[in-house]
Amino acid sequence: MKIAQDPTPFHHDHRLLDFPRVVADLGYEHIQLTPHRDFIPFFRHPKADDALVRAFKKSCDDAGVGIASVLPVQRWSGPDESAREAAVRNWKRIIHITVDLGVTVIGTEFSGRPERSEDSEAAFFKTMEELLPIIEREGIDLLIDPHPDDFVEDGLEAIRVIRGLNSRNVGMVYVACHSYHMGHPMREIMREAGDLIRLVHVADTMDHHRSHGLRYISNPPGNTARVHQHLKIGDGDLNWDDFFGGLAEIGFYDRPGTVMCNSVFAEDETAGEMARFQLATMQTYVAKHRAR
Repeated sequence: MKIAQDPTPFHHDHRLLDFPRVVADLGYEHIQLTPHRDFIPFFRHPKADDALVRAFKKSCDDAGVGIASVLPVQRWSGPDESAREAAVRNWKRIIHITVDLGVTVIGTEFSGRPERSEDSEAAFFKTMEELLPIIEREGIDLLIDPHPDDFVEDGLEAIRVIRGLNSRNVGMVYVACHSYHMGHPMREIMREAGDLIRLVHVADTMDHHRSHGLRYISNPPGNTARVHQHLKIGDGDLNWDDFFGGLAEIGFYDRPGTVMCNSVFAEDETAGEMARFQLATMQTYVAKHRAR
């Protein structure tokens, strides 16, 4: 298992090519390459040419940091067809970049719309008819997160959709701070998914269901906004023994190719301190539950 840092909290204070050194200085041996305007931005075509890809890889090599995974977000499940077609074009370049970086793990989202779930699912499978042969040929491990406000938010339904692709190259991302939107207990989802879970994001969140659903109030009443946070461990309501114990139960720590990523976005003012805390805390929980 690799433990990685998501550099998002450092986007505003550091250049792209500085990220590997920042991550190394924080004690991490791996980085997760998340959307960035100079490389692979949200929803748009990658902005990195081959020279920048080589430069970023060299920055990682110079810092002694490996790239554990690449995380693009594209509207590949439409349901708007022109947006879906653009996303497929973008994805082909993303896969090319990932291969050139020497990375085999891509984490992403379903990226459809919950109010058009049937259309989005159809668009997703249409996209995968075109992309899956490329993903399999290149040996990519494509791992998908049922994100809040997506056509798949339910954890068990995510497993069904992934299973329907019938490919060992496709698995699941379990994002801890999305747990309260997944519709089922954490352990139930982990047990059902088993070795489909090959990438996890570690961040805490508040349980928006508490206090009769009045813990968070957004107006107008009855709107469909989804609320969650990316807090450091202990600042939310998640049961972390349940999380790390569940990963131990499904053999996550000892399977080759698995990635655990610090995914805290709510602590930019103390990003360095937060990242070190997360690393130490993740290592402590892993050691505790690995030993059982």
